[in-house]
Amino acid sequence: MNRRELLKHWGCGFGAIALQAMLAERAGAKTDPLAPKPPHHPPRAKRAIFLWMQGGPSQVDLFDFKPRLARRNGEGIPYALPSNRSMPGVAYSKLMGPIADFGRAGESGLTITDMLPHLSRHADDLCLLRGMQADSEAHAPAVRQLHTGATQLVRPSLGSWAAYGLGTENRNLPAFVTIAPNVSGDGGSVQLFGNAFLPAIYQGTALGNSATGAEQAAIGYLEDRSIPAEAQRRQLDLIQEMNRSHLERHGDDSGMEGVIESFELAFRMQAEVPHLIDLRGESQATRELYGIGEKETDDFGRQCLLARRLAEGGVRFIQITSNGWDSHANIRSAHPARCRSVDKPIAALIHDLKARGLFDETLLIWSGEFGRTPHYQDLQDGAGDADSFGRGHNPYGFCAWLAGGGVRGGMAFGETDEFGFRAVQDKVHMHDLHATILHLLGLDHERLTYRYSGREFRLTDVYGRVVHEIVA
Repeated sequence: MNRRELLKHWGCGFGAIALQAMLAERAGAKTDPLAPKPPHHPPRAKRAIFLWMQGGPSQVDLFDFKPRLARRNGEGIPYALPSNRSMPGVAYSKLMGPIADFGRAGESGLTITDMLPHLSRHADDLCLLRGMQADSEAHAPAVRQLHTGATQLVRPSLGSWAAYGLGTENRNLPAFVTIAPNVSGDGGSVQLFGNAFLPAIYQGTALGNSATGAEQAAIGYLEDRSIPAEAQRRQLDLIQEMNRSHLERHGDDSGMEGVIESFELAFRMQAEVPHLIDLRGESQATRELYGIGEKETDDFGRQCLLARRLAEGGVRFIQITSNGWDSHANIRSAHPARCRSVDKPIAALIHDLKARGLFDETLLIWSGEFGRTPHYQDLQDGAGDADSFGRGHNPYGFCAWLAGGGVRGGMAFGETDEFGFRAVQDKVHMHDLHATILHLLGLDHERLTYRYSGREFRLTDVYGRVVHEIVA
């Protein structure tokens, strides 16, 4: 049916008014898909920054202290492992106590590892989710679930759903940006910030990748300094006229629509993005706060500072990545190094957001794709020593944390068993985490849907509950 036939079918009264509003909304989305959209309910956060710890940080070494695990270090595994689990070196595994000391932090007294001294000063801002669960112990499917809600199929990423649901705060910038993303290895892929079947305008815009690092992070081919801006505008107008003519002749074409929208956005971005990602204008004190210029913290510090600038500039969803948490061996040296690389920058990000009045309206999300086992993994089949031990993958009970954006700070929600292997109380599945993130952004995960291939799809599929217990 066309518009006239639809209105005649619906008649007059409230139904016709609702239909006209729906058609107007669709028409607006068609002409400006990134325009700000009304949320489903009053949001607690305007934007989100997702800090992905790629590889799986160890919950029992960072945020989930288990006294009994520490006391029984070196003893046999007292809990049953899944019957379908196969892990190299498991036949030689024993319990492995925490690799560092823990302490009480903040007025809340949260137990946090001594390996994160800067972050510990912000303990009263953190909401620790100690009963996290995921569906796969393999990197690729677990990473996909963390980013898209699905372990196997290609689905839109969390950032794309947020952009689709809310649009952007700044029409001259993308709604979703990922900084130095991991695009290969250990589950890394462009699908992790992809739009899948959502319109192409909602895919994440990548600033560089993990191979180039944050210092070289930029949007490729954004500028053409050989042509004046006025000439570029005339050139683009001609191309867009041809594109729209093609669209009119051939009907709906999501690929062509994506090209048209991307060209327009790219032209507008030329004026704002180069300044926004140039850190040279930041004071030396700010650079030092984030650890820029220091070998261990420079890369992640740049990512965190860029995230703050993008958040301040109006980007709706920002993703940053810390690689290298997959410690199957040498965890006693590998995890402390990873902690040193992210501890100061994350604490600086929280401090800086607060100083600029952005913290309460910005949701921070920290998580790996899963956690790690309380028992060690001996890849040398019994010949290794304690310094060479690592931990295996653990999706059955691990930690994530949220901060800012309407979250109750200084609390721990959920609990694993006495050794830190399985979640046993107040469990939060990955679908629940996604539902809660959307809720804090003002979106109902059951209403945020997109029709594709004959059915309505959503980030949480047919699962997920909002964890209201952690909402401030």
